[in-house]
Amino acid sequence: MGENMEKITEIFVVLENRPSTLGELCSYLAENKINIEAIGVFQDTAKLYVKNTNKAMKVLSKADYTTDLRDVLKVELENRPGALAEVASKLGNKGINIEYCYGTIGKKAGTTAVILDVSDIDRAMKILK
Repeated sequence: MGENMEKITEIFVVLENRPSTLGELCSYLAENKINIEAIGVFQDTAKLYVKNTNKAMKVLSKADYTTDLRDVLKVELENRPGALAEVASKLGNKGINIEYCYGTIGKKAGTTAVILDVSDIDRAMKILK
């Protein structure tokens, strides 16, 4: 599993909990030619993974979005029943807590990817090697 995992930086964006805020955010990024590679939305926050983090942060701060950067784990999985269960169980059995998780498209056909915010990213990477 080792080569199918990487530490990435996601952008944490605070959103007002009202209709159209997500549409506004996504439209604004699109207008600025920023492609969202993965997104998770949780009540009043969006977690985004984009290729050009620096550009996205500049664009978002220009529009007064409240943002933060976090290191998270991106894990490529086979697209089959039980693939995520194995990863989550391996981490849980070693005391690593998964704060949140969302999915995206894998690089290769037949794969999917999950982005995990874990309590100890370096230890999680060792466990999943």
